[in-house]
Amino acid sequence: MTLEDAKAAVILALGRMNAVYTKPVFDEWILVSLRSDGGAILAYDGPRAESYQRQFAADLQPLRTVMAERSQSVGDFEFAHDAAGTRFDACLKAGATSFLFCNNTRKSMGEIRQDPLWLEAQKPFFLLSAKFRAHPLE
Repeated sequence: MTLEDAKAAVILALGRMNAVYTKPVFDEWILVSLRSDGGAILAYDGPRAESYQRQFAADLQPLRTVMAERSQSVGDFEFAHDAAGTRFDACLKAGATSFLFCNNTRKSMGEIRQDPLWLEAQKPFFLLSAKFRAHPLE
């Protein structure tokens, strides 16, 4: 999958999640490449366009803790249940070295999951993970 295809797939999936949930599930997302020779931001959408880079490492900490518990394959995803504020709530491995990080800057995953609409809203996220599994971001 190309970067443009990946961005379109993310936008479509998150839009579907929001439609089912009737409010934003994630209001911020970032595609990054994390390679041994360095990392790169591939795409960002959210309310902190001017400032997210300064806090990126700290905002990933709750997910790093969850992700350290197992090895991820392309298409695998994790949620940080108690990541509040600007801390990222979800991660999806989009390619061999690329990851999608999603965040709700107002609620934690624990709060999002309290709404019964979450059960249906997570289906587009699962379908996005299957899309990346079948066609990884190159």
